[in-house]
Amino acid sequence: MLLACLWALLGAILMFGLAGAKLQHAAEALWLGGFGQAKTITAAVMGATDASLFGVVLIIFAYAITFGFVFRLNSRARERVPGWMQIENVSELKHALIEVIIVYLVVDFATDLATGDSVLAWESLVKPVSVVLIGATLRLMAVPQSHEHQHPEGGSLQALPPSSRDTAHSPEKRLSR
Repeated sequence: MLLACLWALLGAILMFGLAGAKLQHAAEALWLGGFGQAKTITAAVMGATDASLFGVVLIIFAYAITFGFVFRLNSRARERVPGWMQIENVSELKHALIEVIIVYLVVDFATDLATGDSVLAWESLVKPVSVVLIGATLRLMAVPQSHEHQHPEGGSLQALPPSSRDTAHSPEKRLSR
């Protein structure tokens, strides 16, 4: 598992290098072509943002695997780590990966819109529909499964509270970070 963490860190370094190269490309396009290269500059900056976000996620994954599954940090050392980097279990890790996929698809779709023609084909709806479906799946994964349907006195159904075992999706847990 430690080898997987090292590969994730190497991947993060590569993604930050890619982000830097894309920003350099955007700066060169602005310097040489001026504002007439707006589509090229926008695409390069959006691509750099996407690569940077993915690099940060790889660092979080490497940290979470290293200090969550390979080595255990004591509570004092764990308190010094920002809350958004603390992943408690595999469920949180999976949710983070799915959220990154959603962000990637949104940025990729926005980049396609910024660089594409003004006329869109029906195939360009594949990414936004994918984002909606993946987001709905993520939401369904957060709702605990129950075979008992509880009907309140008013007759309408209400969402069941998250189970006490599932700390990945409790709002209090996320707010306390």
